[in-house]
Amino acid sequence: MLAEQVRVRPTACALIDDRTRQTFTFAGLEAAVSEAAGWWVAQGLRRGQAVLVFVPMSADLYVALLALFRLGAVALFLDPSAGQDHLERCCARWAPDALLAISKAHLLRLRSAALRRIPLKVSVGVWVPGAVRWPRPSGIQIPVTSVKSAVDAADAALVTFTSGSTGVPKATVRTHGFLLAQYRALAPNLALTAGEVDLATLPVFVLANLAAGVTTVIPDTDLRRPGAVDAARIFAQVERHAVTRLTASPALMERLVAEGKRRGSQLRTVRKLHTGGAPVFPRLLEALQALAPHAEVVAVYGSTEAEPMAHISARDVTDADRTRMRHGGGLIAGHPVEQVRVAVINDAWGQPRGTITPREFEAARQEIGAIGEIVVTGEHVLQGYLGGVGDEATKFTVQGERWHRTGDAGTFDEQGRLWLMGRCSARIDDTYGRLYPFAVECIAMSHPEVRRAAVLAHKGQRILFVEAESNPALERELRVETGTAALEAIRFMPQLPVDGRHNAKIDYPRLRALVEREE
Repeated sequence: MLAEQVRVRPTACALIDDRTRQTFTFAGLEAAVSEAAGWWVAQGLRRGQAVLVFVPMSADLYVALLALFRLGAVALFLDPSAGQDHLERCCARWAPDALLAISKAHLLRLRSAALRRIPLKVSVGVWVPGAVRWPRPSGIQIPVTSVKSAVDAADAALVTFTSGSTGVPKATVRTHGFLLAQYRALAPNLALTAGEVDLATLPVFVLANLAAGVTTVIPDTDLRRPGAVDAARIFAQVERHAVTRLTASPALMERLVAEGKRRGSQLRTVRKLHTGGAPVFPRLLEALQALAPHAEVVAVYGSTEAEPMAHISARDVTDADRTRMRHGGGLIAGHPVEQVRVAVINDAWGQPRGTITPREFEAARQEIGAIGEIVVTGEHVLQGYLGGVGDEATKFTVQGERWHRTGDAGTFDEQGRLWLMGRCSARIDDTYGRLYPFAVECIAMSHPEVRRAAVLAHKGQRILFVEAESNPALERELRVETGTAALEAIRFMPQLPVDGRHNAKIDYPRLRALVEREE
C-alpha cells in the first residue's frame, strides 16, 4: 500500500516529526523503509522473528515498524511501566529475538533477565553499551526485492500485551490480514482523503494515514499521559503545519479545548476531528465544535479488539438525545459501521458462553430499548488472543462465526443507534434492582463543574463520586436529577482514578480500593 502511494504521490509529505526534525515524502519513506529492512536483514533478523519495541511515536518508530512488516517480522509492544514481573511474563509468552528501544529504555536491562537474554539489542538515539545503534536513513537505495519476504495474511504483524485478570498477560495478535481489514473499516468511517494533514495521537491510526495518502504530523509532546500533554505545543503544530484533521483521545482533546480558551483562539484549519477510546460526553463534542468551528466533530466507539464499531457526528446529536442522556438514558454512540454486525444480548458478563446455537443467540437478543451486553463480529474484529488466554471470557461462537464480547452494556434505540450504559463489570445489582453506571454518570457529566463521575456500590449503599469542588447547590441538583437511582450519598473528590492508557476511563477497582483504604 505504501508502494501505491509512492506511485501516485511520490513527493507528497508522508510524515512530519518535529521532535526529531525528520520529514519524509512518500518516496523518501519508501527508501528509508527499504534501507531499514536491509539493515535488519544484515543484523540476522528473519521472517517470523519478533522484535520488542520501546520507541515512542516518532518517524524512527514507523520506519522501523514498516521495515519489520516488509520482512514478515513481528513487532511486540508492552507497557514497561506495568512492572518487571509483567515484562518477564510477556517475554516468556513470546520470546523476542531483538530489542529496539530508546536509550533510556535500555536501562530496564539492568533489572530484567528477560531483556538481557535477547540476542540483538538496538538503541534508537544515543549509543548504549551492549547494543548496536539504530541507523538514520543514509539515502542509499536498496532494491525492495532484495529484502522482501513472502508475507501471508495470517502472519502476525503486531502483538500488544495487556495485564490479564489471572496475572497471565493477555496478548492481542494483529495479523497482516487483520490490519488490512481494519484499514478498510477505518478509511471510510474516518473519511480519510489523500492530501489531508492529520495530527494523529493514536499510533495505529498512522498506518491508516500512510495507506490512504494522508500526511501525518507526529505530536511534539509526551503521549504517555494524554491527560497531561503539553497542549500548547500541539496547538502550535496545528497552526504551523495547517493541520486539517485531528485524531485523539478525549483526555487529550480536553487539554486542547483548555488551551484554546487560554489563547482565545480556534483551530480554524481543522476540517475533521475524531475522538474515542474512552467515553465521549456531549459537552466535549460541543466544546470541540467551538474550538474547531469548521470541522465535523465525530465521536468514535471502538476497542482494541474492534476499531471502529460505531460513530456519531456532533451535529447529529439532537436536543432529544441530550434530554435522554440527562435523564439516565446512557451515552449515545451512534449507528454501527457497515463493516461490523453489532448485537445486544442478555447480560451474563462473567459467565462463559462458549458455543451456542443460532436459536439460543436469537433468544438472547434484547428488544429495542432493553439493556444488555454489546457483542460484535466482523472481518476486523479480533478472533482470539494468543494461546486462547482471555478467549473463554470474551469470545463465543454461533454456527462457526466468532463473536467478541466487548464488556460494555448498551441498548439500541428505534433508529438503530447504539447507546452505551457503561461497563458490565461496573453494574450494581442490589435490593433496589440493577443499575448501570452511565445511567447516573451521564447525568452528573451534564454539569460543567463536574470533571468526572463514577457510581459505586459500597457496603450496600449506592454512592455517586464526583470529581469537583464540594458544592452544596450542585449536590442538591444531583440528588433531584438522580432520584430514581436510589443513591445513598454523593461524595466530592479532588481526583477520580482513571486508566493509564487514555486517562479518561474510570478505574472502578482502584476507586473501590481508595474508598476502602480511607476507612
